[in-house]
Amino acid sequence: MIASDHIVVSTEGVAQGRGRVAGAVCTTAAVLFLAFDTSLKVLRLDAAVAGTTSIGYPAESVHWIGLIELACLVLCLVPRTAIFGALLMTGYLGGAVATHVRIASPLLTHTLFPVYVAVLLWAGLYVREPRLRDLVPFRT
Repeated sequence: MIASDHIVVSTEGVAQGRGRVAGAVCTTAAVLFLAFDTSLKVLRLDAAVAGTTSIGYPAESVHWIGLIELACLVLCLVPRTAIFGALLMTGYLGGAVATHVRIASPLLTHTLFPVYVAVLLWAGLYVREPRLRDLVPFRT
């Protein structure tokens, strides 16, 4: 609170507004990437099939992997199931990390990319979901 000549200005609302914007940006970035990735797989586009087979999975699995990713993404986007969806999506992304470790992909660009997506997803969820902030408080 700042007081000057009988005018009181609260900076809490500004900070909360910035937090909401940051949360929306994080969530949007993660969701746009995941939606793009999901659509390639569900539609069995050549790029998805080639990418999936190049890391050792059979071409027939692309569609099912995409459907699992889609289910996790939908759960992330529904406010009532967002935390559960983020947990499931984190498991899905953990599988991507394990796959890249197995095939010795470059660490910062390939192996850790799913971690970057998960951090964006959780950061956005943390800012917009009071139940999560109550469960995992960063402040006392």
